Amino acid sequence: MNPNAAAAVVHPSGSDAGLRRLLGAMSVFTMLMTIPQVLTIWIGQQAAGVSILSWSAYLVSAILWFWFGMQQKDKNIYWPCVGWIVLDVAVIMGVIIYR
Repeated sequence: MNPNAAAAVVHPSGSDAGLRRLLGAMSVFTMLMTIPQVLTIWIGQQAAGVSILSWSAYLVSAILWFWFGMQQKDKNIYWPCVGWIVLDVAVIMGVIIYR
C-alpha cells in the first residue's frame, strides 16, 4: 500500500478525458440553447408559461454544483455553473419583471 496514497497523481484515462470534453461541450451547448429563452423574456418582454419554480430549482442546483466544484477544485464543474447561475438569474428576474 502506498503510504502517500492521498498525494498520488491520478491521470485520467483516454475515456475519462473524452468524457470530460463531451461534458464540457454539452455544458456550452445547453447554455447556448438557453439563450433564446432569456432573449424571449428580456427583449420580447414575454414570460408567460415560464415556471419560476423550475428555474429557481435550476438555480439552487447550479449553486450546489458550483459549491461542490469549488470544494473539489475542479474547474470543469464550477466554471460552467457560473454561466448557469447567470442564465438562471436572468430568467428568474425576467419572469418577476415581465409576468
